[in-house]
Amino acid sequence: MMNKSVVVIGGGSAGLCSAIEVARAGGQVLVIDENHKAGGQLFKQIHKFFGSKEHRAGIRGIHIGEMLLKEAKDLGIEIWLNTEAVGINANKEIWVVQNKKKSFMIHAERIIIATGAQENPINFPGWTLPGVMGAGAAQTMMNIHRVKPGNKVLMVGSGNVGVIVSYQLMQAGIKVAGIVDVTQKPGGYEVHMAKLRRAGVPFYPRHTIKRALGSHCVEGAEIVEVDKDLNPIEGSEKILDVDTICLATGFTPLGELAWMAGCAFEFNPSLGGHIPVHDEHMETSIKGIFVAGDITGIEEASIAMEEGRMAGIAVAKSLGLYEKEEYMERIVCVKNRLSQLRHNINEGKNQQSITLPSKDRLLKGGVAIIECPQEIPCNPCEASCPKHAITIGERISNTPKIDYEKCIGCGLCIPACPGQAISLRNYAFSEEEVALSIPYEFLPLPKTGETVTAVDRKGQEVCSAKVVRVAESPKYEGTAVVTISYPRKFFYQVASIKK
Repeated sequence: MMNKSVVVIGGGSAGLCSAIEVARAGGQVLVIDENHKAGGQLFKQIHKFFGSKEHRAGIRGIHIGEMLLKEAKDLGIEIWLNTEAVGINANKEIWVVQNKKKSFMIHAERIIIATGAQENPINFPGWTLPGVMGAGAAQTMMNIHRVKPGNKVLMVGSGNVGVIVSYQLMQAGIKVAGIVDVTQKPGGYEVHMAKLRRAGVPFYPRHTIKRALGSHCVEGAEIVEVDKDLNPIEGSEKILDVDTICLATGFTPLGELAWMAGCAFEFNPSLGGHIPVHDEHMETSIKGIFVAGDITGIEEASIAMEEGRMAGIAVAKSLGLYEKEEYMERIVCVKNRLSQLRHNINEGKNQQSITLPSKDRLLKGGVAIIECPQEIPCNPCEASCPKHAITIGERISNTPKIDYEKCIGCGLCIPACPGQAISLRNYAFSEEEVALSIPYEFLPLPKTGETVTAVDRKGQEVCSAKVVRVAESPKYEGTAVVTISYPRKFFYQVASIKK
């Protein structure tokens, strides 16, 4: 039997962060992962993260994954890929299978289980047809393997995964025929839904999928409205022309290894089901076995990383690698960052009205407008403003406030916003026309001088517009700022341009 000091099972965001914290403290750590590359879900996440600078807000998940892998390499962390942990016991003995051929046992002084979660399917007629898949599977096909999962997609589920993947499908040149959800309001962040509305994606509240159409593969989808008890309403069926159905219908924590080890569990439906009981430092009911990430409950990737750091620091302390004072200092920092990220979960996603600049300010030139009415833990807009015109405050889930008199119309906040919720409006562009600068993440980019179609916040055509400028910055890779001009009478009505 092989002996190791610390073994981390799972090389995703939580697992890598926990291993990095152990190694930083001087510990020897082994990460085992069943995939051919570590990083987990991060390499599928091409969107920018929310949070603060400490949470790496404004950075795309794929780049955060690259940073973590480099950090792990620089710290000399041992990583075994194509290695599965298939068993574990209370004596901290792990049975692993490597490359589907070689199997052996490892005894660890400490174990961190960071196995993540799996997608939940739903059952309906035709659900086994080729073309029905989890939203995560579609995301893997696009962002890892560069393969289109289909050409016309119906998304089932409007949580953050459903709306984020829908947007990424559009970035890949795929039509999203609609998003259905049994709820009245979308479950994802409003800024994510707003991007899709501007792009003309229809949302069907109080609807679900009734059946997939087709004999050998998906050739269409039938959706149906549901009543308050979620029963289908006869006669409300609609047929959608799609070749792919993506299911964003929740996740279940992968807790099998913790079950095998004998860890105590509790049932928490709001976190995805059965999860291992653990203390505030991520240690389970079995001393020396810790958990981190989605195995502890389904939350954001940023939270998974902070839990990983918490577990890694606690493991290092248990091995005598930290003095109490330094340990407490590091733990308090992680707790504060977790508290910031979780505020909107604990107290609700409060909506607030958006204030607009005065007519006098509009006549002075370009001014930033922030359409972010929902409490989200995020503050890159505040950090990007050179004149400190945008304020959020100590609690990063506060909605941003802007002092229009301080705003100089530089537009630096536009590409900095992960939610694409900021535009720059210039009422004084010319005697007859106004200008609008917006973030744009679709290819091909429009060209200066090109005539485009301007749309409103629901994706409805408003008027023709002319592209005045297209600006790209290496700092905001993948987010261009497109400026258009159009008639004054449509000043506030126009919100974007047709893809």
